[in-house]
Amino acid sequence: VIGKLRGILKMKRLGHTGTLDPMATGVLPVLIGTAARACDILPDEGKAYRAGFQLGTVTDTQDSSGTVLETHPFDVPEEALRQILPQFIGEIQQIPPMYSAVQIGGKRLYELAREGKEIERPARTVTVSGLSLEAYDRASGCGTLAITCGKGTYVRTILHDIGGVLGCGCMMTALERTAACGFTLRDAHTFAEVQQAADEDTLDSLVIPTDRLFLMLPALQLGEAQTRLYRNGVKLELRRIKGISEAKRYRVYGAEQGFLGLAEADRENGILRVYKNL
Repeated sequence: VIGKLRGILKMKRLGHTGTLDPMATGVLPVLIGTAARACDILPDEGKAYRAGFQLGTVTDTQDSSGTVLETHPFDVPEEALRQILPQFIGEIQQIPPMYSAVQIGGKRLYELAREGKEIERPARTVTVSGLSLEAYDRASGCGTLAITCGKGTYVRTILHDIGGVLGCGCMMTALERTAACGFTLRDAHTFAEVQQAADEDTLDSLVIPTDRLFLMLPALQLGEAQTRLYRNGVKLELRRIKGISEAKRYRVYGAEQGFLGLAEADRENGILRVYKNL
């Protein structure tokens, strides 16, 4: 995605907010220009997916792109499927799949998997805040789950583990990210739309302001003198800033200059310092 967008936008400074499985579609926020500095400080929560599944099949990748390892008969009532879903909500333990970008011993698991190797992987704690059945056909064993989860969660592993609990196996057949970092499919644009905007010199109409990434933080509006000091990296006295609260971090706006970035309050020393210029 980044490589293709660099070609369309003729820009080198691009960042993204997290990888997707090869078969996945949907929302992938891309940060351009100075906004790329925000890649390492974005909130991890709020990723939502719609995942298709097929009962009765286990593959080496845990999805339909892989080699079939096992097939099993299945006849799972919808109610039985719904009843086990709460087991996968909250903070759960998950063993990352061999076909993943997780590093163990300095090597990515998918590299080992492609060499025909399988190693023990320690379980990791991941957070699933929502899991619901959107559609299900008992005869075919096909259905769709809606999932909201945190960083590091493998949706295909959730489906694989659901198949393990049911005793018939399960693989993921489709994956669409429906939300990430506060953005949804309504905010997304296709490559074709971006290319058209580039050709028509209307790319600005597709760009979303950087501060929308941080709407969960309170905002501070600086005066003209404060703006000048802040932009030069000078620490400001908390007692002289209007709108200061008990929060640790803030969105900062300058006098007639819009969004400047993020600031951090140091209450022990009574100062506000630059956290990230954006």
